[in-house]
Amino acid sequence: MLPFKTLIVIDESSTTAVYRQVSDQLVVMISDGVLQPGTFLPSTREMASLLDKHRNTIVAAYEELITQDWIEPLPRIGIRVSLNLPLIKPRSFQEDGKNRTYSSPAKFNFKQNIPGPTANHFPLKRLSIVVNDGFPDADLAPFDSMFKEYRKLLQGTKLKKLMSLKDFGGTPALKDSTVNFLNNSRGLNISTDNLLITRGAQMAIYLAAAMILKPGDNVLVSDPSYYIADEVFKQMGANLIRIHVDQDGIDINGVENALKSFKISLLYVIPHHHHPTTVTMSQSRRTRLLELIRSYQLPVIEDDYDYDFHYNNSPVLPLASSDHDSNVLYIGSFTKLLAPSCRIGYLIGPANFIAQATNLKRLIDLRGDTLMEEALSAIINSGELDRHIKKSKKIYSERCDHTALSIQKELSHAVNFTKPHGGMALWLKFKPEYPLGDIISKAHSSGLLFTGAAYHEGADQKHNGIRFGFASLKETEMHNAIKILREITM
Repeated sequence: MLPFKTLIVIDESSTTAVYRQVSDQLVVMISDGVLQPGTFLPSTREMASLLDKHRNTIVAAYEELITQDWIEPLPRIGIRVSLNLPLIKPRSFQEDGKNRTYSSPAKFNFKQNIPGPTANHFPLKRLSIVVNDGFPDADLAPFDSMFKEYRKLLQGTKLKKLMSLKDFGGTPALKDSTVNFLNNSRGLNISTDNLLITRGAQMAIYLAAAMILKPGDNVLVSDPSYYIADEVFKQMGANLIRIHVDQDGIDINGVENALKSFKISLLYVIPHHHHPTTVTMSQSRRTRLLELIRSYQLPVIEDDYDYDFHYNNSPVLPLASSDHDSNVLYIGSFTKLLAPSCRIGYLIGPANFIAQATNLKRLIDLRGDTLMEEALSAIINSGELDRHIKKSKKIYSERCDHTALSIQKELSHAVNFTKPHGGMALWLKFKPEYPLGDIISKAHSSGLLFTGAAYHEGADQKHNGIRFGFASLKETEMHNAIKILREITM
């Protein structure tokens, strides 16, 4: 609420009636954009108390404004500023921008090299199909079960108590259920002391890197790599040393040579369904990498963003489940299991590291989404999440097969790709005669938007490849997307 006691100044010596002074000053506030259309005013009783005036005075002021159409009463709801003002729109809405609170750019020094998604210059209304870089289908998410848990929590006293307690990196219930979930599915053998709940895997990457890196440190990343993780490391002043990726994952000879040649502070690696190429690291390379990790006492961020979606074979356990001498920080996310808006991830590591990472998280996020965390814990404990994973894995596997077959049939003249063993996307490498920049531009103009390209454009164009997220596409959408790609490449 605005400080009306300060904004409305009553001159007791004025010949203008007090109620008119109140109404006139409210008109000025509306005209200046301080009170915007649709804003609710305090009740007459509350405003009278704020201004220390008789309620009848405020009633008269409001009636004057209602008569002039500046405000409007909504029965049983309240009094708000009219949506259709009688004279002019508030100046803050005018085209010239005069009198806006922030009418000029900041003149103080601040970081200006933080990359963001590239602008989409094509009207959104023309876009009929959106292909992401590998998100789950929100239509499959067990929201009904979660909403039932929401209602239970809102009707009880537990939630109120939880929200008043100090946060120690996630609600106790979610930490317990997540530990059980990860131990049973990934063989991690951890306790809650090894776990920090975060707002998605991206926060976990940021926290882990911030705990380790200093300006000038060297970080090993793959080539290509997950673009946003690379930008996190660069923002912390790190130098990136890129290691080639082939069909068996990151080149371990390249990793070893870099370790021999440079002082390496961190390795960022995605063994399962590497982003963006979707390849899975071979078992022999995992074994060699673990030997290097132990030998060099090398800190590692293992990003395992969609471990649960393996098709046709059993997944290989994460590096974190093997002997790594407490050097591997394991990162994952429930977001990839449910929907992009469910921002819950986790960071796994040694207890002393997690304790300090929890303190760091608290500096930017005092507590997580308590309601969602408790609801998620409930569907994990009930077995609902496991049932959802089993169901969606079957659907995604079928969509993977269907998409791969269709692309092979319709786009083999333009792209090369290898069908992945799992995950939610294909890595399409366009042949040299089809520059990715042209493909993206023509696709946009034809009603096909690649949202992953907005973030990965630089790296993707270097490799002339793009991720085609199939998991969230219905069959018709997938076929239409491929049809557009075929038309613009023929």
